[in-house]
Amino acid sequence: MTAPPARRGPARDRAATEESLRDAALRLLREGGVLAGLNLREVADAAGVNRGLVYQYFGSRRALLRSALRRQARRNAADAAAASAGPMRDRLARLLLSNVRRPEAIRLVTLLVLDGDDRPRILPNRGAGRAGLAAEAERGALATGDVDAAHAALASVIYGYTLFREHLAREMDVPVEELDERMVPCLEALFTRSPGG
Repeated sequence: MTAPPARRGPARDRAATEESLRDAALRLLREGGVLAGLNLREVADAAGVNRGLVYQYFGSRRALLRSALRRQARRNAADAAAASAGPMRDRLARLLLSNVRRPEAIRLVTLLVLDGDDRPRILPNRGAGRAGLAAEAERGALATGDVDAAHAALASVIYGYTLFREHLAREMDVPVEELDERMVPCLEALFTRSPGG
């Protein structure tokens, strides 16, 4: 007698469906842009699932976006950890380049903030990030002694550049990859102090 094929349980089906919905939401945001909005019916259709499941699993557009943001944050955690090691100049370059390679988390935070959601954290590693900047300030390697302002300015530059890099490159008639490379020394010059300087 042959055993019946293994059936996927409800929890596994739900996890796979949630993953499909997050993927569909990110794909629609990439295609339509952050400000085009996100219609949950379109997300369900793009994921190939019943429309009611979006509401059943997430309850709202914001909850779906927050879930996608948490997933992206986990995926970017390794880059963030790698960026926290080494000299300040290297950390800045890694931070910028890892965000432009994987911009989804910044796009999601921006969309949620623009939508009036006060839950997203602009500085997800606030404690560790501030401590690193404070250590650099103590060593005299940070361009300013105001660690909080430096942290806010750095986040603003990273977010702004990540969001606008393609538009900026078109306006300046520069290939986007070239602009990325040119941004690294500019970022270093803005936030670091030369030895003896």
